[in-house]
Amino acid sequence: MTNMPNTVGYADLNICILNYGMGNLGSVQNALRFLGVEAVIASDRDTLEEAHAYILPGVGAFGEAMHNLRGLGVIRTLEQQVLDNRKPLFGICLGLQLLAEDSLEKGKEKGLGWIKGHVVPIDGDATNRVPHVGWNGIDHTGDSSFLKIEQQGSFYFDHSFHLECDPKLVTATCDHGQKLVAAVRRRNIMATQFHPEKSQRNGLKLLRNFVHYCLGSI
Repeated sequence: MTNMPNTVGYADLNICILNYGMGNLGSVQNALRFLGVEAVIASDRDTLEEAHAYILPGVGAFGEAMHNLRGLGVIRTLEQQVLDNRKPLFGICLGLQLLAEDSLEKGKEKGLGWIKGHVVPIDGDATNRVPHVGWNGIDHTGDSSFLKIEQQGSFYFDHSFHLECDPKLVTATCDHGQKLVAAVRRRNIMATQFHPEKSQRNGLKLLRNFVHYCLGSI
């Protein structure tokens, strides 16, 4: 990560929650506030450039989300800050899926392409219904300081599509009749299919881990 002043602490950490019209913005902001971090909700390029780190939340349709991001004109700014300057980014639910190359939701739609992979429908049946909604445990599949949560910790999911990507990028999975990606990481980019802001104690632990990563303490 670059451009982080040595004196930055919890109170000074500048996390930007990206507002593109589709996400639990207030819930994420309130969870961070509970941890002592006052995150800003914004979508303008000046604020994005000044931020130390980013959260990309999301609820809704992939195509609409990408349309909104393009309309804001911030994708290139995010690429510069996250891919080039290596500032941390945390994607949540749809925010994870947007990192992929494309999605098959409502036809094929191009994503950000920051993670090589594709978003495809979950295969449901009478036992494992779609959408996958509710609490589910996760299994760690890789060594990631970002996921310092007890094995099989439960988190809240709500999705009908899931990411298929290189297993080396997957840091956690869950079971819903098939093994689904629950978390991924590519260097400074971290993302979860579940909602930490809705996952009570475990979710707060995970958000605290992200804050500590931003501060360079893990």
